Amino acid sequence: MRDRPDFAARLELGINHEQQHQELLLTDIKHNFAINPLRPVYRELPQRAAAAAPMEWIAHPGGVAAIGADAKDGFCFDNETPRHRVFLQPYRIASRAVTNGEYLEFIEAGGYRTPELWLSDGLRTLRERKWEAPLYWENRGENCGEQAAHGWQYYTLGGMRPVDEHAPVCHVSYYEADAYARWRGKRLPTEAEWENAAALHPLRGNFADAGLLQPAAQETCTFHGDVWQWTASAYLPYPGFRTLPGSLGEYNGKFMSGQMVLRGGSCATPQSHMRTGYRNFFYAPDRWQFMGIRLAE
Repeated sequence: MRDRPDFAARLELGINHEQQHQELLLTDIKHNFAINPLRPVYRELPQRAAAAAPMEWIAHPGGVAAIGADAKDGFCFDNETPRHRVFLQPYRIASRAVTNGEYLEFIEAGGYRTPELWLSDGLRTLRERKWEAPLYWENRGENCGEQAAHGWQYYTLGGMRPVDEHAPVCHVSYYEADAYARWRGKRLPTEAEWENAAALHPLRGNFADAGLLQPAAQETCTFHGDVWQWTASAYLPYPGFRTLPGSLGEYNGKFMSGQMVLRGGSCATPQSHMRTGYRNFFYAPDRWQFMGIRLAE
């Protein structure tokens, strides 16, 4: 490989691209099984009973920070480059993702029926698609119309289960994440804030390697794993970004329009595939990926 660096680079890119497909296969299987009336089980999943750590607020002084990747330091996708400086106002960021129990409070408070919480496009999408809860959630409460916590169940790769109030909420769109943050009097972090904060913490969490294939209660401060976290940042090129030559230039650059950035990886992401600077991106209404929420202020 030393005498063919171009071939080695393409091979490494291909391996990382295959890891992306492995994650997407899991999310696609989950989506197709969930809409099957028989609700088939992909495989039996271990269940981990644990309580989420209290949400704490980590303060950062702001100022000039460096984000992004230097391609000389190891593999990264082209959209993670170049490393560059940003200016951050002082901010605080949550120590963990929002839980199902916390999101249930939003549902029960009428969050899906409160127009002023929603972006205009989000409200239109909410009404057109008749959203009342995250994707794969069903209310099976005894009292028709009541959204009691004990009545909620959701589909997992291990079949239908009662909603775990301590696990991170997932399968929510950017619109839902933004509305929830506004309801809490908070906001979503920018991707620069997220990366600046996450760089101070080890890359550990519930990834696909753990075999849970479902978000689990975050018992410590963590920025990675369990759920991809929506940011307030549009998916745009970094200053000085250049697409790769030839056909490889289509890999990321052509998607830099109309999408939002997510960070952190999920319970379906291989841990070896992750790094703090990794930029994922989806359209604002998308929900089928393991997408969750982290708050900032």
